[in-house]
Amino acid sequence: MKVALASDHGGVNLKKEIAEVLDELGIAYEDFGCDCEGSVDYPDYALPVAKKVAAGEFDRGILICGTGIGMSIAANKVKGIRCALVHDTFSAKATREHNDTNMLSMGERVIGPGLAREIAKIWLSADFEGGRHQTRIGKIATYESTL
Repeated sequence: MKVALASDHGGVNLKKEIAEVLDELGIAYEDFGCDCEGSVDYPDYALPVAKKVAAGEFDRGILICGTGIGMSIAANKVKGIRCALVHDTFSAKATREHNDTNMLSMGERVIGPGLAREIAKIWLSADFEGGRHQTRIGKIATYESTL
């Protein structure tokens, strides 16, 4: 697995925690920034990462901003991206198993590092169940193809 990782200024510290998780799990990743605490625009980081995941250059992407909301909205504008905003472990597992999400978004100002680390581990290890869920994902893909 290869993961694309990015944050805006509101998620820099939590991004470092997630990078440590990826290192611990032996998962290859590339950090697409930002590395500053001065204000930046989250689409400048979310969109390039989402495009790389959608193009198949990376298997998954993890985005972090203050709330996770802006990053997830931006990422979901890219065709083929299913980015879930997650702040609990149950949703982390369900979004992989039921929605086959290829991107995860979290908010540094919403959750602490311990929970974020657990969410990332669960999301990275959970598998898509397919079956009835595949039919639902297929409907989304069919709609996307009309845009």
